[in-house]
Amino acid sequence: MAHYTLEYLNDAGITTCRGFKANGIAAGLKKSGKLDLALVYSSAPCTSAAVFTRNAFKAAPVWYDMQVLSSGALVHGVAVNSGCANACTGDQGMIDAREMAQIAEQAMEATPGTFYVMSTGVIGQHMPMDTINKGIHQAATTLCGERAGGANAAKAIMTTDTHSKEVAVRVNTDEGSFTVAGMAKGSGMIHPNMATMLCIITTDAAIAAEQLQTMLNKVIDSSFNMITVDGDTSTNDTVLVLANGAADLSAIESEAHPLYPALLTALDEVVTHLAREIVRDGEGAEHLVEIVVEGAVTKEDARAVARSIANSSLVKTAIYGRDANWGRVICAVGYSGATIEPEKVSLKLGDMALFSKGTPIDFDEEHASQLLAQKEVRFAVDLGLGNQSATMWTCDLTHEYVNINANYRT
Repeated sequence: MAHYTLEYLNDAGITTCRGFKANGIAAGLKKSGKLDLALVYSSAPCTSAAVFTRNAFKAAPVWYDMQVLSSGALVHGVAVNSGCANACTGDQGMIDAREMAQIAEQAMEATPGTFYVMSTGVIGQHMPMDTINKGIHQAATTLCGERAGGANAAKAIMTTDTHSKEVAVRVNTDEGSFTVAGMAKGSGMIHPNMATMLCIITTDAAIAAEQLQTMLNKVIDSSFNMITVDGDTSTNDTVLVLANGAADLSAIESEAHPLYPALLTALDEVVTHLAREIVRDGEGAEHLVEIVVEGAVTKEDARAVARSIANSSLVKTAIYGRDANWGRVICAVGYSGATIEPEKVSLKLGDMALFSKGTPIDFDEEHASQLLAQKEVRFAVDLGLGNQSATMWTCDLTHEYVNINANYRT
């Protein structure tokens, strides 16, 4: 294993990786006139990996991208639109998704079958293909490898997000340096097995597609599959990784390669950062909530307890109200389906013990309220049964969440 260090880069995004260009433009898909179409491109062919929603009603772009991924072809990029999800759109939806990819390939003079597509927005509306066509060609003529290109792309994929989400990590190794960067959108309809979220990750490291897919599956399991905002799993969720090898380091073709751990760690840092940012920006959210479960018999039990707490509307509203009603948390532990022995369960809010081995503890209500007023809130549950653990992130449930989703189309 090669020695390596990781460095978070300030004000950086997907174009920080060598060889990648991007831009986001206002094509006219959103009534607001905001940026709504993005293009990400590498002239050097990329290996790719992707993970998709498990919703049975997969959007047409998801079905199309699954075909591209299964072909094993080297690819050049992805075209993304917001404002229209192209989901539940029948045969025409697949025709439009394929045409969208072809337009991008023609605009960039790329080989057929080398572009992915992503869409996000309202379900059940057909794509305005004339607008898409003009927008992709406009974006293609304005692509750049500068910071602005990546920043515009990150803004163009937003829907109800209040801000764009970007991150870049440089990895310095004995062999040289490479970068892993990403952008994501997501704010509501967020739940494990992916969510109303899109994520594009770029890297200038060189890695075989099989190894890249293995890495992505591993890091998704502890990041995007461990967040929830509202318990809804969307139709369009996609996480895509493109690796173009422009860092000119030896290609990672097996787990035995000395750079494998470095790339795995960097990829995990990027997806975990973006996953937390999505929850932090949950629709109407005021708090990022971290739930740590320890002492479980199995990893599955630990995750079941964390998800039960994270999905509890009663827990989420109590946090919003700054009410240390710990009984709601314990209740969620109890109905999680995990192996539980109540007399062994303990609970903390931040550094404050609320419940110890099945017995309530007197605590300072004012201090508890102060802990719940912080932007980041942490609950820790110890089941007292084993050595397995899990961490999950959620947010509080506010009046504003209802307002946003009651008026999403209007």
